[in-house]
Amino acid sequence: MTPVELSRTVLHAVRRAVDEGELCVTVPERVVVAPPGPGGCGDYATPVALQLARAAGESPHRVAGILRARLLQERRITDVVVTGPGFLNLRLRGDTSADLVAEILRCGQRYGHITAPNPSGRLLLRCPAEVRAVVVADALARVARSQGFVPRFACDGPVDPQWPTALGLDSDTDTDTDSDTDTDSAQHPGDDTAPALRPAPAPADPLPLGRDAARWALLYPAGHDRPRVTGEHLVQRESNPLFRVRYAHARTRALLRNAADLGFHPEPGPVDAPSLLTGLRDHPRVLAATVADRAPDRLARHLVAVADATLPALHSVLPLGEEKPSAAHRARLALAEAAGTVLAGGLSLLGIDAPAHL
Repeated sequence: MTPVELSRTVLHAVRRAVDEGELCVTVPERVVVAPPGPGGCGDYATPVALQLARAAGESPHRVAGILRARLLQERRITDVVVTGPGFLNLRLRGDTSADLVAEILRCGQRYGHITAPNPSGRLLLRCPAEVRAVVVADALARVARSQGFVPRFACDGPVDPQWPTALGLDSDTDTDTDSDTDTDSAQHPGDDTAPALRPAPAPADPLPLGRDAARWALLYPAGHDRPRVTGEHLVQRESNPLFRVRYAHARTRALLRNAADLGFHPEPGPVDAPSLLTGLRDHPRVLAATVADRAPDRLARHLVAVADATLPALHSVLPLGEEKPSAAHRARLALAEAAGTVLAGGLSLLGIDAPAHL
């Protein structure tokens, strides 16, 4: 169960409690679930009982008890513990690899996206008119949109007219270049008075690298690190993280073509690839953290980790010699397709293409 699915499950429990007359509140549009903090337990925790208690005219513990009874009826939740002033701590039944892979294949490149509008609403991404800052803001706008935000990109000056085309800036982002907006006021995502994004500036013009390599060169380093704008991002060798990500994706597509030629197709099933499964399972959480921390490098580094876990898992996908395709081969192929799907979706959110052939 992904964090998005769990949030919907908690929301459904609230709605049932309201429909059955145990709670008298307005059902919120969304509830927050996150790893438990100090004093918590289980896999995830939610403060929804504290959020609803005042409106319901009940104590948080009373609201938590009402919701706990309903959440325990969900087969994928094994335990619910109330801690502190009324936090609900949820322990999940371990998802099987087949369930995870099937979920990714069902969602496609939108795996980890949130379809409902984020209750925080609009997200202002303000930056100076410097090439790295503009690309970082553009990438964050793309990821924020996948998390239900409506991003607005405000630049403190005119951008170079070459950048939109050469760097693939997203024309769907609402852009505001009014320099009168306060760039120093503090906020969290969703407020409308954002501090400016000020990553370490690019030391050289990235345009000669081309769109994909230029964007990667500016997005992969942490914001406080000075990016390396050199031809190393163009080389097709293992030392280049962008190449490893795109190569892993291209290999998964090649395996799908080869399997089709052999007459078999992906079918989710049990697989033994713990590192890769962990990376795939973490993808929705990484997307949310990328927006919360305003750090597209988190997504870029996550994709490298997924790619590095994918490549060793591909060697046993196809049958060898006279071996006939088995259920194990179909399950491994489905895992490969899921990994390629996550890599392509993540690259797309960074504004980078994922070619099927390299």
